[in-house]
Order: sequence, then structure tokens, then C-alpha cells
Amino acid sequence: MVKIMKTQQEYLDLDKQLLWHPYTSMSHPSPHFLVEKAAQCEITLSNGKTLVDGMSSWWSVIHGYNHPTINAAIQEQLSQFSHVMFGGLTHKPAIELAEKLIAMTPRDLQRVFFSDSGSVSVEVALKMAIQYWNTQGKPNKQFFVTPKSGYHGDTFAAMSVCDPENGMHNLFTGALTRQHFVSPPPTGIHDPVKREYLEEIRHTFQTHHQHIAGFIIEPVVQNAGGMRFYNPAYLDHIRTLCDEFDILLIFDEIATGFGRTGKPFATDHTNICPDIMCVGKALTGGYMTLAATLTNDKVALGISQEGGVFMHGPTFMGNPLACAAANASLSLLNQYDIVEHISQLETWMKEALSPCEQLKQVKEVRCLGAIGVVELNNSVSLHKIQPKFVELGVWIRPFGKLIYLMPPYIITQKQINKLAEAIYKVASEEAI
Repeated sequence: MVKIMKTQQEYLDLDKQLLWHPYTSMSHPSPHFLVEKAAQCEITLSNGKTLVDGMSSWWSVIHGYNHPTINAAIQEQLSQFSHVMFGGLTHKPAIELAEKLIAMTPRDLQRVFFSDSGSVSVEVALKMAIQYWNTQGKPNKQFFVTPKSGYHGDTFAAMSVCDPENGMHNLFTGALTRQHFVSPPPTGIHDPVKREYLEEIRHTFQTHHQHIAGFIIEPVVQNAGGMRFYNPAYLDHIRTLCDEFDILLIFDEIATGFGRTGKPFATDHTNICPDIMCVGKALTGGYMTLAATLTNDKVALGISQEGGVFMHGPTFMGNPLACAAANASLSLLNQYDIVEHISQLETWMKEALSPCEQLKQVKEVRCLGAIGVVELNNSVSLHKIQPKFVELGVWIRPFGKLIYLMPPYIITQKQINKLAEAIYKVASEEAI
């Protein structure tokens, strides 16, 4: 049988006809660009154009594309077996990965539950909290407190703890569990702690603690809710309040974990440990979908007392290929000093993005670790702005008023400069 090769345009036409991309209209889709290959920090399109990647494919490809070490780890595991069910069976890649995660996260986190995406890891965390309190004779503790401007995923329980007004999910408000929201943490990573903010949380806890299972927050950086950086000291105080009112503290480190904020985890900017922590995205170096929910013995053994079992079990939980990729990724991460390496990236981004501060369209430029943000005064049109970046040879996907960078950790200063120059050029155009 002769295979008929399609042209690039035929593939793109089929894509437009058949595929529904994330956050995209089927009737008025934003442009999509056909990828031929990717290596290190560059994505090559089917038309031959090469783009410097400033997104790490939604913040996950921290070692760059097509990394030989991770490739080899997956190929070796594939030659043995690609998947077995995690119910009643186990395997070395999962055990070794759990061991690595426990070694690199705060010491009280001693138990690991694997799932297949960040959103699901949040679902798992919320279920853990509710089930824990049920076993402790407090079945009414079934709700959560969380700051506005937060984002924790697109599945139902995760949506319920996302920003209820300005987030992506206000359409579903009537169908979601009604949680308790407090103001977002005041911005300014070095600004003094505002006591009135902590008093707001205290008041919410005092009023509702009999029904509150947990407080969930993205530590140090609220990501998709506006790339908001705040003082880590708030988390130390929130830990104290959670202990006082018998509430579990949950950190969502899906976007901030594995070095992104300049330390191994955003938690490492604090002096405390959460009861439950979610990780994902960069866990496998962006190779495969995998997430984990870590917890302490109090929660894990509390749920398990008197033979109790945790009622969750994803089909592809602990997938061996994904665990093999994650083990290789974490081994690569351990080969260099995260703090020193990410500090260098932060310096490069601050220098490269600083000219944007002079533009009248720009409200603020801020950087933290391997995150660089140019906040505009007005929202951008992704449909109009994305092709401009592609034409300039970079891959940047803005949202709202934010043009931001979360590049792979292997990026060079020259490549960061190219990304920043493209941002300056696009942001300076009146037609934006």
C-alpha cells in the first residue's frame, strides 16, 4: 500500500478541522504552528523556521528537548515493560522516584502518591484532606480556604479552589463546590508582612474552621493567576494559623517545583513544611505526564488507621516510562547547584528585560529565579501577538496582560537576549 504524504498546509488544515486545542475556539481558533522537531532550547517548525523556546512547553521542559540522558532512560525501560497496573504490583522506577522525591523535599513529607497530571494531584490532595478528617471523627471538615488569584488546574475539585471571579472557570461557578476565598497575598517578595492580611485569614479560620479541611496555596508565586510574587514569610504565619485551627496546609508546587523559583522548591524559601504538597510539570523534564502528591505520616497513617484505604487509583498511576524519565530528570537536576545556576538565569533575564521598563505600555518588569515577567497596562490578543513572536524566531505565549518567560534551564544568555529583544519589539508596537 502506497502511503500518500500530506503537505504542511494539509496537516494544518486537518488540525483546524479535527483538533480542539486548549483554551481555543473551534470557530475562531488562534494560529497553530506545525512542529517538525525540537532539540535543546529550540523548536523547529515544518517550514524550517527555528524558534528559541521561552516557555519550556508550559514550564516543564527544564533540561531542553530531546535530552540524550532522558531518552536513554525511557528506551531502557521500554525494553523491559512500558506499563503495569499499580494495584497489587510495583516496580523499581516508581520506588526509586519516591525515594528521590522524599530526599529532596521537606523532611516531614514521607509518603508519595503518584497520579498522571497536576490537576489530578490537586484532586488527590483535597481528597486526602477530607478523608483524613473523616477518620479523625470530624466528617464536617469538607471545605477549603484559598487565596484569590490562585490557579490549581482544570478538573472539578481543582477548579473549585481557583480564583472564582477573574480566573478561567467562573462559567462553572454554579456547578462547583463553594469554597472559602481570602484576598491574594500582597505582592512584593521583599515587602514587609501586612498583619491585616493575616488577620483576614484568622477571621476566616475562626468563623469556619469546623468545616475547613485545608488551606491550599501556590507558595511564593501565584502563576497562572497573574505571575504574582509575594513574601514567603506569609507562609510561615499561615502554617501557625493552620496549626492553631486544626487545618491542613497544602502547597501546590506544580509550577514552582524543581528549581523554578531559584531554590529546589518554593517551600525552601520558608521555614516550614506543608502537610501535603503537589508536584508535576517539570517532574519528568517535560517528557511525559506524571504528578505526585506527597504527605506526612500524620495524614497517611491517619487515613490508614483501622485498615482504612485511600479511595483513589488512576489507571496509569506510577507509569514506569514516566517514572524512568523522572528519575533521569532529577539525576540531571542534582548534577549542578540549583541555587547558583538559577540565580545566573535570573540575572540574565533582569538585564535583558530591563529596557522594557521604559516602554509606556509596560506597567512592571519582575523576575524571580527562572521566571521573567513583563506586565502590560492592557491585555494582549493572543491571536494577533503569537504570529509576531514566531516571525521574530521565538516561542512565547502571553496571557492577559502578561508577556513572560519560563525558559529551559540550559538556555544561553544569547538566547535569553533574543527572547527579550522580541518582547521589547512586540510590546513597543502601538497596535498591541
